[in-house]
Amino acid sequence: MKNLIIFLIAIFPFFVSAQHFEVGANIGVSYYEGDLTVSTVGGRLDQVNFGGGGFLRYNINNYVAARASVNYGRLSGEDGAERANRNLNFTTNVLEFALTGEFNILGYQPYNLERVFSPFVFAGVALFKFNPTTVYEGQTVDLQPLGTEGQGLTAFPDRAPYNLTQFAVPVGLGIKYALNDAWNVGLEGGLRITFTDYIDDVSLTYPGRELLLENGGEIVADLSDRSLDGRAAGTNRGNAGVNDYYFFAGLTISYNFLDNGLVGSRGRRRSKTGCPTF
Repeated sequence: MKNLIIFLIAIFPFFVSAQHFEVGANIGVSYYEGDLTVSTVGGRLDQVNFGGGGFLRYNINNYVAARASVNYGRLSGEDGAERANRNLNFTTNVLEFALTGEFNILGYQPYNLERVFSPFVFAGVALFKFNPTTVYEGQTVDLQPLGTEGQGLTAFPDRAPYNLTQFAVPVGLGIKYALNDAWNVGLEGGLRITFTDYIDDVSLTYPGRELLLENGGEIVADLSDRSLDGRAAGTNRGNAGVNDYYFFAGLTISYNFLDNGLVGSRGRRRSKTGCPTF
């Protein structure tokens, strides 16, 4: 019992110093890394797309904060010159809902500009939705329902259609700066570690053109194997040993609601100092 009392006394300042809520937005870029990422700098730059979102942050104390965020971006990839014969490409929009914890390395307190700058790190959990597409004969086509690697066929009982909603682990770092009591700006970037290798619809081996023609039709066969020379069944189509992942990075701006704290309004506390007036 004594140890419990000591523990509660020790953590009490972390709760009574609870700072404030913030609401903010971010704008920047999104980027994908996977089976259709090329090695050249120019090719990687071509895969950089627009990304953005919004967030709600609760600052527990000067060092620890919790954040709920919604992010939206586009991911894309295309075989470059080094894999021109494979000739695959994809595009997908990504909608992400994330819960993360942040640690301000130097401590951060915008109230009265007490601590106006800090780098920070973050980690958490996210749920994201994606839907890889490609262009076929001038039309945008959803790839997942086609089963381009034989998903759903009796010939491949171990290849189930992949889920378009997946979990990810966001990890990253950033910096934040208080312009004044009310407004913060920042710069941050984060990797999303995923548990799927199908953001780009590419992972395993070619199932074989004849099998797909018989069971799915010409469009499935054509989009499974877009190579210039034709690939035999069982030839590697992707690298199943490494999952895909993606990034969000950009600028943030947020507004502080400094009156929201577990111990009440700072303004009310200030108004109680000095002699009362009538």
